[in-house]
Amino acid sequence: MKITVFTSNQPRHFRLIEKLSAIASEVFAVQECTTLFPGKKKDFYVASPIMEEYFSHVRAAEKRVFGDIAMPPKNCRSLALFLGDLNDIDVTALEPALQSDYYVVFGASFLKGPLAEILIANRAVNIHMGASPYYRGNSCNFWAAYDGRPDYIFGTIHMITKGLDNGPILLHALPRAQAIDPFVLGMVSVDVVQNAMCHHIKNGTLFDQPPVPQDRSREMRYTKNVDFHDEVAREYLSRRPSPEQVRQNIANRNLSAFIRPYVE
Repeated sequence: MKITVFTSNQPRHFRLIEKLSAIASEVFAVQECTTLFPGKKKDFYVASPIMEEYFSHVRAAEKRVFGDIAMPPKNCRSLALFLGDLNDIDVTALEPALQSDYYVVFGASFLKGPLAEILIANRAVNIHMGASPYYRGNSCNFWAAYDGRPDYIFGTIHMITKGLDNGPILLHALPRAQAIDPFVLGMVSVDVVQNAMCHHIKNGTLFDQPPVPQDRSREMRYTKNVDFHDEVAREYLSRRPSPEQVRQNIANRNLSAFIRPYVE
């Protein structure tokens, strides 16, 4: 079995590559790269003291759950690109990565044009770190925490379509109720949705049930990158929920609101 993954270069993205490599004969990893030190170095996010403080918590949580970056496994062939370049290259440069059995997108830029057409035709799936259709856009799990809804901090596996994160949903993957810092919960939710993806690919059950169209009437918040700025980050750091508050909130969630929930 061959798997192609379009992803990024943070530790959580390397762990997905490793997990897929453990269940596949060959993995093709196309990685769009950003700085490993957001908040400290200007890139997708601005650099400022408050952003450096905020992302220090993110990096610490990511290291706790996923460790550090690492060289890819022996059965993985990788291609590194700058974030946003993927849509501008000739798709022939991606051969033979376009001859796989499964196609997974996680943390890549919004794919458009000929590449998107190929992926749609081959039933590519996206890991969206957010509770679609409730939280959509950028930094969804942050905004769920900001809204005091740790029960909506999890991941969605959905089909790739021409729209941004609006494809029909295969399943929601949710972390179990636990007393945990919300920054760590965000990374645990990444780990859980990755495990759900690998579980269903390994067992050949990913497409056993038809995907469910997203009900946009249930949208609670849609955010863009510009919505996340110093004042928002400062406010959140001053009032983020305690581990026990997180546990209580998750324990009271209503699983019937989610699609084929995978809980771990």
